[in-house]
Amino acid sequence: MTSNWSTAAKSLAADLRTVFGDRLRSVVAYGPHLEGDADAPLSCLALVASLTAEDLQGCAALAPRWARAQVATPLILPESEFRRSLDVFPLDYGEIIRAHDRVFGDDPFAGVAISPDDLRRACETQIKSHLVHLREAFIESGGKPGAVASLVKASAPAFTALLRNVARLTGVLTSDRADATRLGARAAQISEHLVADLLSLEHSRGMVAVDSARLFPEYLAASEQLANAVDTWRA
Repeated sequence: MTSNWSTAAKSLAADLRTVFGDRLRSVVAYGPHLEGDADAPLSCLALVASLTAEDLQGCAALAPRWARAQVATPLILPESEFRRSLDVFPLDYGEIIRAHDRVFGDDPFAGVAISPDDLRRACETQIKSHLVHLREAFIESGGKPGAVASLVKASAPAFTALLRNVARLTGVLTSDRADATRLGARAAQISEHLVADLLSLEHSRGMVAVDSARLFPEYLAASEQLANAVDTWRA
């Protein structure tokens, strides 16, 4: 994708205007592409006044063009539904709120607040699920270095995202991805050296298999530590 992501985002917004007209309230860009991962598709959230089957049909006709431009299918939500769902998806929506760029319309997050209790519960669910997955996947790998390395690389983005959510639990509000990740690690007393290694796996072909595999014991221990920190967290 062109480095000028804003051109692609504005083009998407123009397409959505043809479908929704004045019912299109706002469009924001978010996600890894915005934060430096040029290989990731551009993600956008569009809030609308209403959403019908005919609107979906209109968007479906435009989907091939978006795919060619490496723009992910936009997340399109009625504005009222978005606000009522903050307690259901505090991690997903919180990550969009943390780091985004407005492309069209008013600020969609004005007056929006995610409850710390909702965020903590969602973090606990996510990290404990992550921990169970790590253990099961390691057993399934047979302990083979290549398979363990693939496991570490594939699961690292979910773990670092959880660290950013822990940073938000402590009141940290920074749009810088790496800073938010490190601050979450510090709050949970997790080695920043490990976090640096996991972040490096997200953006490059990075370490050879044996190097990624050697991270697993410390990574597993850090996941257990994070689960305990979230479980015992108090505002």
